[in-house]
Amino acid sequence: MTFLNFLISGISLGSIYAIIALGYTMVYGIAKMLNFAHGDVIMVGAYICFFAISRFSLPPLVGILLAMLLCTVLGIVVERLAYKPLRSAPSLAVLITAIGVSYFLQNAALLLWSSSPKVFPNFFTVTQSPAPDGTAEQTVRTGIELFGGQLKISFVTIVTIATCIIIMLALTWFTGRTKMGKAMRACSEDKGAAQLMGINVDATISMTFAIGSGLAAIAGVLLCSAYPTLVPTTGSMPGIKAFTAAVFGGIGSIPGALLGGLLLGLIEILAKAYISTQLSDAVVFAVLIVVLLVKPAGLLGKQVREKV
Repeated sequence: MTFLNFLISGISLGSIYAIIALGYTMVYGIAKMLNFAHGDVIMVGAYICFFAISRFSLPPLVGILLAMLLCTVLGIVVERLAYKPLRSAPSLAVLITAIGVSYFLQNAALLLWSSSPKVFPNFFTVTQSPAPDGTAEQTVRTGIELFGGQLKISFVTIVTIATCIIIMLALTWFTGRTKMGKAMRACSEDKGAAQLMGINVDATISMTFAIGSGLAAIAGVLLCSAYPTLVPTTGSMPGIKAFTAAVFGGIGSIPGALLGGLLLGLIEILAKAYISTQLSDAVVFAVLIVVLLVKPAGLLGKQVREKV
């Protein structure tokens, strides 16, 4: 049962990486740029939800929706101010700008909310009322136990995996069936041809940033619910690992983001359990290097021939 516990934990962590990786893979697939500030949007979403619940006593669902709304606006603003003027700039200029936006968001969070760690509330709980005869006290359950307590699954884990599945299905439907989704696919193939066909490329890219940033807010809440310490650098390492997951699965591919995230989460948890906690990150990146040596485009990525 111990291995099964590790397996479920790996799938849960991988689901968070997959949700974050969607932001990277969608933006790269359409705008052909790497938004390294995406990890810090996770942190902003977590802070917004935290203060909405703890300081303003809003219901958790309202806090999550507020975080999604404000992060969506933040994503659009960042795209318009920082990235839109660099549409035709060299990729190095865009990369440096993305790093600058990342540090700006981290330092803004440091000024606004200080560096002291915040303990994120776990609102994925079930309260059991006391028995009518008074033989039992009120208890708060954080998960379920199976096989006589040998297998423990937290409610955060269940919600995280279910949320990942729902988001992936919704995005697959959105990109395949809606007008905006088809416009995104067209821009991903050839922005010039898409513009000639009457597609507003700028609006499509802005919508991509909006969707990715809204998903980042969800990922931030799920991440801090599972690992409850919240600081201004909370999104840095998960952002890097989610980018790794996107490359692992094939950047630009939505199924690739899911596969890469799940595999990355499993490798990290199993490496911590059976190899070393300190070496787990090294194992993750070593596996990435091996995969890219065999399949440079990632597991589900497609080789693209450059036109000359």
